[in-house]
Amino acid sequence: MADSTLEDQPLAADTFARLPQGFCALVTGASGGIGRALIAELLAHPHCKKVLAVSRDVSCLAAHPELETLEADLTTEQGTASLEQWLAQQLDGESEAGQPPALILNALGLLHDEREQLWPEKRLEDLSLAALTRLHQVNAFAPALLLGMLAPRLRRRTPVIFASLSARVGSISDNRSGGWYAYRASKASHNMLLKTAAIEIARRNPEALLVALHPGTTDTGLSTPFQARVPEGKLFTTGFVARRLLRVACELPPTASGGFYDWAGQAIEW
Repeated sequence: MADSTLEDQPLAADTFARLPQGFCALVTGASGGIGRALIAELLAHPHCKKVLAVSRDVSCLAAHPELETLEADLTTEQGTASLEQWLAQQLDGESEAGQPPALILNALGLLHDEREQLWPEKRLEDLSLAALTRLHQVNAFAPALLLGMLAPRLRRRTPVIFASLSARVGSISDNRSGGWYAYRASKASHNMLLKTAAIEIARRNPEALLVALHPGTTDTGLSTPFQARVPEGKLFTTGFVARRLLRVACELPPTASGGFYDWAGQAIEW
């Protein structure tokens, strides 16, 4: 359950007021718990006309007339190329649906993988090149390459929001417990890449907002092995997190671009 001190209300009609009426949204990492919840909230809102969803496996996404899906692994060159080609087909036509995405939500993330024997490290001796490489590939490099691919579409001087999931453990100044080397480092890299991109994109489009968001501990497969340690009231549902992240992303002004915020809208130190 979410923190009872913060009301969990449905998204207001004016949540996406900064974006064009009938905007198009792009969600990557769409098959994860938070990704699916974000899609559900977008499809239920009258302001959003179309959702483009990308994941390695889209079979879990229910069919919807306003939802288009692409099965692609964005940690590979082939997957990135497939997305670029697909976006051109989806967005560059003459129809009304040919508008570039005004809201891009990156929900890609990896903390552990039993099949690949990847687990958060407790000590230096647990470090491996395989874990460091894989977590950086998913958590840092894939979002940065996604931004690079989308950059030409962000040049227009109209409001656009790129929100990418990060984690508080990626904050260097907030690191007081140690451990989790590869995950911490990959999220810190994610934050630096996004911050750097925000500076460049601001020169092209002062209406653009690029922001890193910490969702809190959410009841998904990523957190399942570690939920026993979560304090009472601090394990959030995916629906709650999706609504909070959408509110935060849409309430932040362009001057906040390149920032790092949590699900409650509080700034997180780098």
